[in-house]
Amino acid sequence: MAAASGRVSCTLLLLLLLVGVAAVEVDHSQGQASVSSWSPSPAPSPVIDCGSACASRCALSSRPNLCKRACGSCCARCHCVPPGTAGNHHMCPCYAAITTRGGRRKCP
Repeated sequence: MAAASGRVSCTLLLLLLLVGVAAVEVDHSQGQASVSSWSPSPAPSPVIDCGSACASRCALSSRPNLCKRACGSCCARCHCVPPGTAGNHHMCPCYAAITTRGGRRKCP
């Protein structure tokens, strides 16, 4: 029984060693070793309260109901609303990229 557990631990150690070696890539052209750029899966989109975000975004709109409806659909799709009552589209690129059939920005 001790020999079997010794083989299992030796196998696990060898497997960990191989994984460690595989994580290091050798750049043959420069002769330097570099660690591969591994990153975990992207974080899920943060939960945003679209109702309150769009209410503040549309506070100064001349047509608040239309503004809130458009903002709400954009927020549901992009999970973000730019700060302020106008502009700041660079803060939420997805929000700025949504356009109408005529090519105008849909999101207020």
